Amino acid sequence: MQAKRFEACAEKVRAPRRLDQASAKEPKVSSKMHHIKPQILKPDGKQRSGRGFSLEELKKAGLNIAEARKLEIPVDKRRKTAHEQNVNSLMAYVEKKKAEAKPKAKLATQSQLKKKAKS
Repeated sequence: MQAKRFEACAEKVRAPRRLDQASAKEPKVSSKMHHIKPQILKPDGKQRSGRGFSLEELKKAGLNIAEARKLEIPVDKRRKTAHEQNVNSLMAYVEKKKAEAKPKAKLATQSQLKKKAKS
């Protein structure tokens, strides 16, 4: 006897919602990475996205590996080349992240606390 899939109808509803939620999140830098050509060209000629940014590209963008990992930027230590397109996308991404960063709350000074206490 074949198993019934009663949850299939609910899955049809959930799947588009899941896609909408995923697309609503901010795009990561990896989506902007350049496409690389495979070493062996096959008839379909597919291109795939790279595995990460090179150390040279990070250095030109003013980042180190630790900062890149905190910003969820993929790093490929094996790569040696530095493409200007990647450096520009990294710099734009970092500027965007800094602009989005919330300013930290300032601590109240003693005089401000006294004024609030009097009010």
